[in-house]
Amino acid sequence: MIEWARAALFTPGNRPERFAKGAATGADALILDLEDAVAAGGKDAARHAVIDHFAGDYRTGLGVSQVAGLRVNNIHTAAGLRDLTALVDARVVPDFIVLPKVESAFEVRLYCRLLDAMQSAVPLVCTIESARGLAFATEIGAADARVRALAFGGADLAADLRSSMSWDALFLARSQIVQAAASAGVGLLDVPHLVLDDVEGLRLHCARVQDIGFTGKLAIHPRQVEQIQSTFAPSDDEVQRAREMVAALERAGGHVVEHEGRMLEGPVVRAAHRVLARAARVAA
Repeated sequence: MIEWARAALFTPGNRPERFAKGAATGADALILDLEDAVAAGGKDAARHAVIDHFAGDYRTGLGVSQVAGLRVNNIHTAAGLRDLTALVDARVVPDFIVLPKVESAFEVRLYCRLLDAMQSAVPLVCTIESARGLAFATEIGAADARVRALAFGGADLAADLRSSMSWDALFLARSQIVQAAASAGVGLLDVPHLVLDDVEGLRLHCARVQDIGFTGKLAIHPRQVEQIQSTFAPSDDEVQRAREMVAALERAGGHVVEHEGRMLEGPVVRAAHRVLARAARVAA
């Protein structure tokens, strides 16, 4: 399920020879990209390659819990309209669709309405990457039950906000999207780390965004996947503490109880249940 993805790896849609290599990384989610990774002159060929891939047995080579989807072009562009038409005509059913540069709940509902009946249950990931999209992030997250995750398009958003991509410059925007995703009860993927050889920076950034409420991160290179997924997976100590907290509250019949010098109550134990759910997803 895309809402549980820790790492979602982009692969250019015009490089079909890389599709299987993406799956081999073990990334929770694979995104075949028709948007930013493909130049204007190559979009038609990429579209054919991606549609053909999903028209076949695309799950061959995927792990049991891996999911694969595609990022289309924005519906307000000619390329985006061609992507939508190709999806509907081919009646392919990917595991999810990533909608870029979403700026309103209306766009989401329109896309849902235009998909084929066979595609009516395909989950959507809505990317927030403009000032207008940020202003309507809560409505976008709640636009339709098929919205299962939001994604933070930090590079485009920074350009739109006339800011840098530094942590401080984008902290408020990240916090707003965290609130929108939490309000809708959906997953939340952070912007890709653009410096490919910065392993420690990637680890620290993953830990930072996880700390404020992100559930995963987008990846633009296979070598980023392992670091992202290990950082977003709960440690053995975290899992053990969560189990002990849940057990302590259950022994107390659901009442507030002291455990290892701290008071346990509903909100704390809900967080512990989320840790256990993440651990179960990793083990799947």
